Amino acid sequence: MLLLGIDIGTSSVKVSVVDAASAKAIASAQFPETEAPIISSLPGWAEQKPENWWDYTRQALQKLNRSGKYNPADISAIGIAYQMHGLVIVDKNKNVIRPSIIWCDSRAVEIGNKALEDIGSDYALGHFLNSPGNFTASKFAWVKQNEPAAFEATDKLMLPGDYIAMRLTGEITTSPSALSEGIFWDFKKDGLANRVMEYYGFSEAVIPVIKPVFSVHGTVSKTVSAELGLKEGIPVSYKAGDQPNNALSLNVMNPGEVAATAGTSGVIYAVSDQLICDPLSRVNSFAHVNHTVAQKSVGILLCINGTGIMNRWVRDTAGSSLSYADMNEQAAQVPLGSEGLLVLPFGNGAERMLGNKMPGALISNLQLSTHTGKHLFRAVQEGIACSFRYGLDILRENNLKPSVIRAGKANMFLSPLFTELFVNFTGVPVELYQNDGSVGAAIGAGIGAGIYKNAQEAFSAYKPVGFAEPQKSSAAYGEIYDRWNSLLNKSLQN
Repeated sequence: MLLLGIDIGTSSVKVSVVDAASAKAIASAQFPETEAPIISSLPGWAEQKPENWWDYTRQALQKLNRSGKYNPADISAIGIAYQMHGLVIVDKNKNVIRPSIIWCDSRAVEIGNKALEDIGSDYALGHFLNSPGNFTASKFAWVKQNEPAAFEATDKLMLPGDYIAMRLTGEITTSPSALSEGIFWDFKKDGLANRVMEYYGFSEAVIPVIKPVFSVHGTVSKTVSAELGLKEGIPVSYKAGDQPNNALSLNVMNPGEVAATAGTSGVIYAVSDQLICDPLSRVNSFAHVNHTVAQKSVGILLCINGTGIMNRWVRDTAGSSLSYADMNEQAAQVPLGSEGLLVLPFGNGAERMLGNKMPGALISNLQLSTHTGKHLFRAVQEGIACSFRYGLDILRENNLKPSVIRAGKANMFLSPLFTELFVNFTGVPVELYQNDGSVGAAIGAGIGAGIYKNAQEAFSAYKPVGFAEPQKSSAAYGEIYDRWNSLLNKSLQN
């Protein structure tokens, strides 16, 4: 029995076919091979066309089918993971009205800040676990204020994964987890956040049918079946944002367990059975994939927008002829501390952990007679690791103190140097697993379709492929972090 996972990323769409018996991928593909464009017509804006996501999905699936490693007709269920917080709006004919305002777009910050002030911080944090901030609801409010014709034409609003499910099945659904990431969910009422809807003047009719994450969100249509070779009628039985899905793919499902990722953005994601909220909304709490009315399961998410995208920038700017592996090798030749060079890896929109400020990326103490590209490669990785330490300290303030962090051996965790820097700057060991978002989505589909009884059964054979722990004596890391933190504080005061 086979399962299909689709991961709608910012850079590309990745798809994997997983053998349900072993819970291992037998074939994977992605499209495009180069990174997908982001439309940024003004500073702080970031948009992508949902139609492109669907085209990428189709092409990735067709590429996967051509591998000949499986029979597409043997796929029994489909799961979808997707970039979080994006706004997709469609009309009554299910046509996209405007490009999606994606996760790293900052245009709605002030709208969300005013909503927090008017609704009241105590109410917002108590009921939504977050400020309306720069999330999906506030982005839709921006459309209402600035593009009234688009707002009036909206029949349904969706998250990116809801849109791909609609293209596969013709049906539009959502989930408490998806609604919570858009600040449309009231945890105290376990239902739609009516106060947000009323404040922004949204009709409840724009919200799709609400279903659990693990449930049938529609079945593959005849048209899609004919084009992609999938059986008509197989269920899309799982949809989740990329970070809750990453946690699932790492079997982070229980209170106290913690996942991390370092892709375009960096994330630490901790699971709690308490309705935790940060008083300053520097970290955000969303319904985890297994959250129910009877059993609370909240994912506390720390997001750093400028992570892998900073590493990509430095490669494109200073090492365009190098692979990431080459960069990592050169960076490892430079001593700890990069001989005084410091990098703040911010510059990809408003940073929630910095109070939605946009300090920009910063390279400090560059000495032309000393520093080379190698130093810059290392300083970027050190700066990213320091930003994880900064965020983890915020989680610790909220009584989340992980003893170990699980991460997929992917993206920046492919670098032994970055993994070493991460554990020594944060002081927390890391278990590495061979998994990714598309595989996790496929396993989620198996749970949603009842092929697995639960996550415990799905991950029964799951074992780490690597482990890293902090050095016993790491005072030097503390000194570097103090200098980095001082630079950040000065930057935020400007």
